[in-house]
Amino acid sequence: MTASAPAGAATSTGPAGLAADGRGAGADEPVLGTTAATDAWSGRFRLWDSYFALAGAGVALVVAADTWWSPVARVGCLALFLALAGWYVGFGRRLMRESIEDWRGYVYLAGVALLYVPAVLLNGNASFLLFVLCPQVFMVLPALPAVLAVVLFNSVHIVVLAIRLPDLNDLVAPLLVAVMIVFVVCVLGVWSQRTVDESARRAGLIVQLERTRAELAELSHQAGIAAERQRLAADIHDTVAQGLSSVVMLVQAAEADLDGDPDRARKHLALARQTARENLIDVRTLVAALTPAQLTDAPLEQALHRLAQRFSQQTGVPTNCVVSGAGPALSTDLEVVLLRAAQEALANVRRHADARAVAVLLRRDDRRIALEIADDGTGFDVDAATDGYGLAGLQARVEQVNGSVDVRSVPGAGTTVRVEVPCQ
Repeated sequence: MTASAPAGAATSTGPAGLAADGRGAGADEPVLGTTAATDAWSGRFRLWDSYFALAGAGVALVVAADTWWSPVARVGCLALFLALAGWYVGFGRRLMRESIEDWRGYVYLAGVALLYVPAVLLNGNASFLLFVLCPQVFMVLPALPAVLAVVLFNSVHIVVLAIRLPDLNDLVAPLLVAVMIVFVVCVLGVWSQRTVDESARRAGLIVQLERTRAELAELSHQAGIAAERQRLAADIHDTVAQGLSSVVMLVQAAEADLDGDPDRARKHLALARQTARENLIDVRTLVAALTPAQLTDAPLEQALHRLAQRFSQQTGVPTNCVVSGAGPALSTDLEVVLLRAAQEALANVRRHADARAVAVLLRRDDRRIALEIADDGTGFDVDAATDGYGLAGLQARVEQVNGSVDVRSVPGAGTTVRVEVPCQ
């Protein structure tokens, strides 16, 4: 009769709740897959080792000190306790420390039952071991089997009392207490395991999120590389390629005039030398990741005037540059885009237009700035496919600053390239 209360107390909510909490840390290990999580759970499990050892030793002392039971029963019960401790250390501990929930959990609890039931039969105080066994049940079994195991373990002492008590009416109070405590323990145990499962699921989502973030970072990095390659290709096309093309044309013109007009040939060579030097400056600027050389010491308007003047000197085509309107100061990126657009358009005029006159117009207000390069040359079919990089590269460059490119041309009626970008 006196042992019935300890049997109920042994199934108190404390161990079950703590078991679920401790196991929760372990459940995150395989999901997170990190050494830090494993070390954290191992550190907490040492506390469980200490708890199991202290609780087991306390129950052993209670059994040894209770002289109501015969010495043989006490010694036999203590021997079974030692066997339980060995079964835990040799087999069960690894299951709990590594949060393993498979058939080995059932094997472990079957071994526990084979040792625990005889211990309760020998000494009713052995039911205090439920303080140890109930947490272990929720550590090695899923929710439903764990509930059944807790009910069975708590039923052992009730069955023993039913056999030993002469009046079954004396069993009502211990039975009600045991049922109530088992209900509370099972509810808390199932709730704790579901909390652990939810924590594990969230940990898995965090791992997946980190993996997705890493993949997005890699994709962003690759996109950045591609964009930078495109930018460099456009810069090289707008500077080195166009400059070398001008140099070749000027050298060819100098060769043609070398015998008939040496002075004109020397003029062409001087322009070729000047163009080569300017392109060398542009190349150095690209390497140093600086702004274009034309913009280093002058604003966009002056750079466009110089560009038009140089184009006229190199080709002999009258080129007029007009700047109108006013607005906020432009960022370097916008100035670079507009300057490169003018260079590309003039390079196309030089190579394809056979123009007699060219106009460079820059208009700006508080919100937008527009650049137009118009010629009266041969023109072309805008809808016809071309293999050149120039206009496609210009379009890509302008779109990077949220601008637009409009090319208007009719065969025999000249070409107008209009680039419009927002000021900010």
